[in-house]
Amino acid sequence: MNDKTDVARKEEARAAAESALMPPVDVFEDATGITLLADLPGVPKDRLHLQVEAEALTIEAEVALEVPEGMEATHAEVNLPRYRRVFTLSRELDTDKVSAEFRNGVLTLRIPKAEHAQPKRIEVEVA
Repeated sequence: MNDKTDVARKEEARAAAESALMPPVDVFEDATGITLLADLPGVPKDRLHLQVEAEALTIEAEVALEVPEGMEATHAEVNLPRYRRVFTLSRELDTDKVSAEFRNGVLTLRIPKAEHAQPKRIEVEVA
């Protein structure tokens, strides 16, 4: 094996390791913040990783689908074992108050708007 072939194989292996599915995500906004719903089927909670850094939200997860003993998959719709999605967040959002819930393969993230970005009711006084 020559060096060029070895380098090409290492590059292919690295690219395959970085390949990931983009999970479908629905984003809803209301006056107090945003809610993200991400579909992550086949992901156990311990293989779900969320990170907020600067103005980026990263969702990473590893699929853990087990094939029953004595059986072999003849067809697989999901052929990449990872999910990855990155979102750029508005500065109006308070990333210190993110809440997350994971149930039945659906991740629900709630990110409230920062105090300065929330609507304020102004009382009018009668003179």
